Amino acid sequence: MAGGPASPADVSPRAAVGAGVLCYLIWGFAPLFFQAMGRLGADSWEILAHRAVWGTLAAWVFVVLARQGAQVASVLRSPRRLGMLALSALLIGANWALYVWGVNAGRVLESSLGYYLTPLLNMAAGALIFRERFDALGLGAIILAGIGVALQGLALGHFPWMAVVLALTFGAYGVVRKQVQADAQTGLFVECLFLAIPGALWMAHLTLTGQGHMDDSPAAAAWLLAAGPITAIPLVLFSWAARRMPLSAMGFLQFIGPTIGFGIGLAQGEPFTALRGVSFAFIWAGAATYIFGLWRRTRNLDA
Repeated sequence: MAGGPASPADVSPRAAVGAGVLCYLIWGFAPLFFQAMGRLGADSWEILAHRAVWGTLAAWVFVVLARQGAQVASVLRSPRRLGMLALSALLIGANWALYVWGVNAGRVLESSLGYYLTPLLNMAAGALIFRERFDALGLGAIILAGIGVALQGLALGHFPWMAVVLALTFGAYGVVRKQVQADAQTGLFVECLFLAIPGALWMAHLTLTGQGHMDDSPAAAAWLLAAGPITAIPLVLFSWAARRMPLSAMGFLQFIGPTIGFGIGLAQGEPFTALRGVSFAFIWAGAATYIFGLWRRTRNLDA
């Protein structure tokens, strides 16, 4: 119907897949963006502040385009939904800060491991929290991933805490957001709004004490301003694509991001021993088992 938003059924599968691929490409190459900001002198807290402040503005643009202003007002009047979004904002903020620190500390491989683990942890959370059932393939995927994490710990010489915390915070974020009645654009805007308050205060502190990097050069300003779109655009693309394509296809696409991150870590010369290679092989086997299980369940539903 002319002038109205297209329903999921009106959108071609190719467009949905394209949006999903673009979303994960942005997430996959995100380490390069944040490393560029880090080379300009910004630390993870300054980058997080800019992500929150400029992400709020970018998210508001998407709220306006989706005509969800009334939904935002409804959420702001709901103490329960505000409380849940405050919790999800805390979780995603911790995830963003740790991820930015990791990729600027030469730990892109460990960061990618965290996002390989995320869908498998989501599966476990679904079983434990939402009483969802998973079959032998799901159990096998989780066991393979667990072996991979143990081997990664041996290879690193310490427990891969960063990867696990990244997976836990992003997985917990998904669990909380699943229970909030708000569309992706509205939820993202309110979450960024919560983070933007301390973010703006931190930016003001950095500026007043001469520690900020926003006014160092036009390049520095451009990179830090870009933190907003880099934060908001892939989340909106993800939401749009997820409603318009099979779960099995989305399950496959979500491994694009950490695979690109893995390649970036290797290209940048991060240590990669044989044992670390074996640990990733177990993680990849778990991911492949997870994808196959999704595909089989979707095929059975369509039959």
